[in-house]
Amino acid sequence: MKPIVFLALLGLTISAQEAASPNALFRQGVDAFYAAKPKESVAAFDQLIALVPDSKPQLWQRGLSLYYAGNFKAGREQFETHQTVNTVDVENAAWHFICVARAENVEAARKALIPIEGDTRIPMKQVHELYGGKATVDDVLKAAESGEGEDLKNHRCYAHLYLGLYFEAIGDEAKAKEHMVKAANDYQMDHYMGKCAQVHAKLRGW
Repeated sequence: MKPIVFLALLGLTISAQEAASPNALFRQGVDAFYAAKPKESVAAFDQLIALVPDSKPQLWQRGLSLYYAGNFKAGREQFETHQTVNTVDVENAAWHFICVARAENVEAARKALIPIEGDTRIPMKQVHELYGGKATVDDVLKAAESGEGEDLKNHRCYAHLYLGLYFEAIGDEAKAKEHMVKAANDYQMDHYMGKCAQVHAKLRGW
């Protein structure tokens, strides 16, 4: 997912007078998510939207928080809204898929899978194909074995994160845990999606 640049994320100090500013509310939403408090995170993002309605399409972070808060219908709507401003992100399609799968079923999620072209990140092409029923888990894992050092670690983190989410969507808790723990621990990364894997494992008691 592409990050939103708010001043609060650039290390600027927020005064008491700015406590309800868009920057502060965004930071609150992110911090609450990192603390594995998705409902509090959603509340902060909702306050931000109330203050700046035009910010909603950009807030894919809110969609993640909605998923973990168990509000799959609203999560689906958030990712559909985000698609209007970010059309080449497989991650958006993947999160939309898991929200639909949890709210309805996997068949409905496959039918509603958002088509994506142009996401060249490893291994997102194979992730999208897996969610669409056109690739295998091995295809995703093999694609992730590219690069070296931190790049390779990052590819593996993404692969196992989205495999974990996929297996959770189709109801296989054992495999979901296996992959998510790898993303959260073995291939731990400090970016938002790396943190997401860690939050997921914490919320599920893994």
